[in-house]
Amino acid sequence: MNIKKKQIISYQGIEGSNSHLACQKLFPNAHKQSCETFEEVFDSTEKKRSDIALIPIENSIAGRVAEIHSLMHKTSLKIVGEHFMQVELHLLGLKNTNIKNIKSVHSHIHALSQCRNIIKKFNLQRIITADTAGAAKEISLKGNLTQTVIASELASRIYKLKILRKNIEDKEKNTTRFILLQKKRIDINPSKGKVLTSAIFRVNNIPASLHKALGCFAINSVNMLKLESYYVGDSFKQAEFYVDFEGHEKDHDVANALQEMNEYTDFIKILGVYYADKFRK
Repeated sequence: MNIKKKQIISYQGIEGSNSHLACQKLFPNAHKQSCETFEEVFDSTEKKRSDIALIPIENSIAGRVAEIHSLMHKTSLKIVGEHFMQVELHLLGLKNTNIKNIKSVHSHIHALSQCRNIIKKFNLQRIITADTAGAAKEISLKGNLTQTVIASELASRIYKLKILRKNIEDKEKNTTRFILLQKKRIDINPSKGKVLTSAIFRVNNIPASLHKALGCFAINSVNMLKLESYYVGDSFKQAEFYVDFEGHEKDHDVANALQEMNEYTDFIKILGVYYADKFRK
């Protein structure tokens, strides 16, 4: 009798983090594997200790998760999907905390960036931590009534904290985009939904090379959805670029655009071809 192996999903953070919440929504029956760092998440899937890596790549308020770009540059994993999740953040404290006496707030830098207004309102000292749920656990153990944390409702239940203020994000539609990565590419059938391709590239270090490289998309009528520049390592001499665009890399127009870009780039690396999340509709 064949017993189907339970999928293992790796994510950064601990129970109660937003990545853990995304795991629960996408893979309710899978085993969730917590990792301390993003690098450990990638490493876990590359070494087959997990089947899929779930990584937050950008937030509608706080912007991109910068560390991910350097990891994408090195990894052999392929993007096989994306997921948009609305983020609900709350100000949490100990059961006996009086909100009038709070002095500091602990959380991941992105969560702090998404809740600037309430931090300013209560004049709180910002303490940056590795992740939201880890901060919640630490506050719960320390027992300091002046300390608070920005985290999820799930974290409040797990670590027995009180919600002092609900939904404290600066903007109502606070959304994080996650990508899913695994060792092998997936088979794509364009009739099943909109197809996206993600890639990174570096242009030749000559005048107008970026302009000419991006012109390859325009000339071939390829719709570019996202373009970001970033630096790898400690050198600021030459930037690399991350791009999302519509279509499969083997589509006629896309293939032509990528082929023409070779003239103006040092390298182009396809990160993955996958279906667009329904959220984009």
